[in-house]
Amino acid sequence: MTVPSPCINVCVMDKASGLCQGCLRTLDEITAWGRASDPQRLAILDAVAARRALQSNDSNARSPQ
Repeated sequence: MTVPSPCINVCVMDKASGLCQGCLRTLDEITAWGRASDPQRLAILDAVAARRALQSNDSNARSPQ
């Protein structure tokens, strides 16, 4: 199995968070992706999913009701 990259070609690093605004990976995760094993890639995707959930929760908390 080959784990596909989460890259969506919106490659802009957010200085405050250190995350890519497109895929929510760190620079270290992005550079490691090409040589990472499938289990390592899945761990990165798990971290991305957790960041996305936090980002979603933060957005919902700030949205006016």
